[in-house]
Amino acid sequence: MQPADVQRARAETPGCAQVAHFNNAGASLPPAIVTETVVDHLRAESLIGGYEAAAREDARIAAVYTSIARLVNADAEDIALSDSATRSWQAVFYAFGFSAGDKILTCKSEYASNAIAYLQIAHRTGAVVEVVDDDETGQLDVADLSRRIDASVKLISTTHVPTQGGLVNPAEEIGAVAREAGIPFLLDACQSAGQLDLDVRRLQCDALSVTGRKYLRGPRGTGFGYMHPRLRERVEPAMLDLHSASWTAPNEYEVDLTAKRFETWERDYAALLGLGAAVDYALGWGMPVIEKRVADLAADLRARLTGLPGVTVHDQGARKCGIVTFSVAGVPAEKVKAHLAESKINTSLSARTSAQYDFTARNLPDMIRASVHYFNTDDELQLLVTEVEKLTTG
Repeated sequence: MQPADVQRARAETPGCAQVAHFNNAGASLPPAIVTETVVDHLRAESLIGGYEAAAREDARIAAVYTSIARLVNADAEDIALSDSATRSWQAVFYAFGFSAGDKILTCKSEYASNAIAYLQIAHRTGAVVEVVDDDETGQLDVADLSRRIDASVKLISTTHVPTQGGLVNPAEEIGAVAREAGIPFLLDACQSAGQLDLDVRRLQCDALSVTGRKYLRGPRGTGFGYMHPRLRERVEPAMLDLHSASWTAPNEYEVDLTAKRFETWERDYAALLGLGAAVDYALGWGMPVIEKRVADLAADLRARLTGLPGVTVHDQGARKCGIVTFSVAGVPAEKVKAHLAESKINTSLSARTSAQYDFTARNLPDMIRASVHYFNTDDELQLLVTEVEKLTTG
């Protein structure tokens, strides 16, 4: 990405004039086209009615599925729209009929919402949650995953990029193990979509969940799932309505054959159109271009922070992405975040409650999470580093 491209991205992102935004793994700054798309549809609803405004946009809603399919190299019928990555993930996870002794294999870097769901099912059914070891780089150990495969494994479910660091788990290799064993593979890509070039055929996942608000730069309250046909043949959603299924006779129903079986009827059409605009905007830049820019910025930020006395960068993995986590010796993470906010630098906190397996195994402190995006600049990186340095010198 050339300097002129970065300047254009910033000009098309009004928030760049207000803050140095390093919270893209929380909620990114949307480009103006996304906000305008959402507001335009809300205005239409107010003028002609919600149902009528939605009917007028049938073609644009269909195009959202097509754009998302292009983003992840899937077919449009494999895409289900939702209000969050969590909702898409839950729609798949709770469709499996777990029984006593069934194993769920996951990673040490797993996220709280997913882990809580595993534990709920384990407590309810007697299923067993097994956490696969990390290798020497800190990513999931594919060899250990392979050793754990047996007839009792019902699901392999991992995060691609965790909430608490720049690690990128080896999803392609995990997918290869799952395919060879014939075990469904559920991949949480809420932190990777929009910053990494995703290809579900290469990943070999059966399902993938994504949010709109993070690196995709879409509205809050949006998300989508990818569901492979082999998964749709294997499981029926735990909950159905008149959108995901048809009431064909007084005592009969038919479940939709496409991924829409994992959707519900009610939706925020303004937000979903905004999600489509965000995906199209990302595709316009090109995901390989975005991925390289984000990775380069994050590597630069890690190097600068590592050079500061008393600052520890905690990111692991053979491959790293745009999330940078660090702590300052003797300074609570909350104080670091508040200090940065005074200079209009947006970051977030990463705490034990969001990733118990990883925080416990590594005895991590609460950390600052600074997540870069392609519209960030060298000056913004230096501003963040300068403000952190002030805390290290008293």
